[in-house]
Amino acid sequence: MATATLLRPLAAPVREVLSGRADGQSQIARAIARPAGAAGWFAPGDAIWTVHGSVATFVGGIRSLYLQALHPLALAGVEQHSTYRADPFGRLQRTGAFIAATTYGSAELAQATVDAVRRMHAGVRGTADDGRAYSAQDPRLLEWVHVALVDSMLTAYRHLGRDGAVDPDAYVADMAVVGRAMGVPAPPESVADLAQCFADFRAELRVDPLVRQTHGFVTDAPLPLALRPGYRVLARAAWATLPPWALEMLESNPRVGSLDVTAADAALRVLRVALVASPARLAGEARLAGGVEPPA
Repeated sequence: MATATLLRPLAAPVREVLSGRADGQSQIARAIARPAGAAGWFAPGDAIWTVHGSVATFVGGIRSLYLQALHPLALAGVEQHSTYRADPFGRLQRTGAFIAATTYGSAELAQATVDAVRRMHAGVRGTADDGRAYSAQDPRLLEWVHVALVDSMLTAYRHLGRDGAVDPDAYVADMAVVGRAMGVPAPPESVADLAQCFADFRAELRVDPLVRQTHGFVTDAPLPLALRPGYRVLARAAWATLPPWALEMLESNPRVGSLDVTAADAALRVLRVALVASPARLAGEARLAGGVEPPA
């Protein structure tokens, strides 16, 4: 407890970047706590509950951005319709809110969150630089974003998670529930399915100057100065844990990076003590226990 108090100055800016509030008690965390006793899509003990409550998600989130950028149509949609360069924190907070609501929220909140994202996707369409049309509602692109996120969160947890053993197949199957709700026709249900999905996508992926520019922005994200050194440690670990075939595409030596993962492990151990626990996970546990609802 004393150590957590000493590290509080570190926790506040991290929580503010992630949720928009220094205490982490965002609007989505308050929504997750309601209504008392309501069941969600998932519950404590489920693999997704453990993985998404871990500080390893910081590395998983960065890794998913590196991976998702390899698909030219997915990247075109982000470049042409996202404000991530002007407002990187806003995009990060929206992504975090989606993961928190679908993992820890009531079934009603989870569905409402998915519905809101799907409505937003309806307007995300256009033409990529190579002349191909794209749409964020395209099941193929939805599948790519889904598998990149699933693989990244699972890989980060397997390397850096410290909240107990998790069945990898169970996590992939849990995430399939979210994927189907988002419009992915047949999301992977196991690690073997996930590997096959990546094999099927390989021919559609590429590395070009825009990919490298995007990766550069992710690596050097405009964070508050106090957070930049730690973030770079996590970003290097995210890069090091990319699939060997992706590192080969990026002309990056897959054998280099074990020290980056070790450094990230040390940084995340400190962060885990500083943050104490995920406010979203605590809100979900309180709701399921029938706790008193927080004020609106």
